[in-house]
Amino acid sequence: MHLTDEEQDILARGDALADAFREQIQVGEFFGAERMVPVSNAHFMGDPEVFGDAGAAYLARLTAAGLRTAIPTSRNATCVDLEHLESFQQSKELAQGEIGVRKQLTALGVMAVNTCIGYQTLYQPRLGEHVAWGDTGTVAYANSVLGARTNYESGTASLLAGMTGRTPAYGFHLDENRKANAIVRVAATMGDLAHWGALGAVAGTRYRGYDNVVAFVLPDGVIPSSDALKHLAAAIASYGSMAMFHIVGQTPEASTLDMARGERGLLGEGEFSQADLEEFMGSYSPDDLAPDVVVFTAPQLSMFEIQDLALKLEGRKIREGTKMIITTNRSVYVEAERTGLLQTITGSGASILQDTCWYLMDPAQQRKSFGWNTLATNSAKLANIVKAHGYTPTVLTTAECILASTVALVASGAVSTQKGN
Repeated sequence: MHLTDEEQDILARGDALADAFREQIQVGEFFGAERMVPVSNAHFMGDPEVFGDAGAAYLARLTAAGLRTAIPTSRNATCVDLEHLESFQQSKELAQGEIGVRKQLTALGVMAVNTCIGYQTLYQPRLGEHVAWGDTGTVAYANSVLGARTNYESGTASLLAGMTGRTPAYGFHLDENRKANAIVRVAATMGDLAHWGALGAVAGTRYRGYDNVVAFVLPDGVIPSSDALKHLAAAIASYGSMAMFHIVGQTPEASTLDMARGERGLLGEGEFSQADLEEFMGSYSPDDLAPDVVVFTAPQLSMFEIQDLALKLEGRKIREGTKMIITTNRSVYVEAERTGLLQTITGSGASILQDTCWYLMDPAQQRKSFGWNTLATNSAKLANIVKAHGYTPTVLTTAECILASTVALVASGAVSTQKGN
């Protein structure tokens, strides 16, 4: 690997920073990188449930060596909400581990904001900006929607990038790997966030592979919101292990289809039809049994999503025997509380968690503890994940999720018992 004079000087230091840089070089050599690339921002993904004692010891070694981040570095969603430990029967040992990890990360200079939607609430890299981010949906959003450049960085890789300000130049840091090799023409009516997740799920399943990039061609006049693109990014990463897509005429590297494709060969071309959408999506009828749990998560919700849920939940109450869970980050939570949206949501009986995404909170154990089996969500990503935890998931539109899990309050304040009312 070719190193600059400055990078050679880092190795020559012979200290903990040199050791960190040497780890990065080994990763780069494994992936065939010819050089390092400077990065301006890093996003660390790691929590005690995943990395265990070995990961905690690794952080302790970095802290003891006096290392600190050299560029802004944030932390992804974690596996616990420290303010809802008992109500969700979260492990006290895991909570103590999380408290320790936050202290270590703070000592290292990492901002423990615990969010997977930092691109909506914290920092948006510019077109062509090189970053080192973890979390698959976050990476897919950065590459695709913002035109930034990053690979899926493991916890150690992104953390070390935050300290050295560099990452190996392979994969999506390189021009040639960012071109589309598949085309999907969207012919379905895209009326809900869940539909964009469905699009990502279907396209990801068809063209699965980290190196593959899909160019979506939308009908005239269809302009997805940031939240719609967030669900698309999360789903195409979850179902397809993909780190990038284009939307022709909308995302920054796809003004035209020719620009999106370049000279890259075509893996496949197809359509996302109304039939494809309906085949993926579930449906809810007022005569159906209510799901055990309805979850809005994966990714964390933006302020706009919180506002939409508050409007839909106003004057309604969560059904007896059904649990509604919503997750967001702390900054959105605080603003929702300030504006009264939080009170409207919790007044319906729903629970709002912060710092976490629910699927990280040991959903298998919660299924056993609370007897949950059926689950409804507007997140295609969540539906893909929770099957492995023993749930039977259904992807519904946001409005259908509310209809499936709530009843309307009558004028007297009593709860109507009519299904779907």
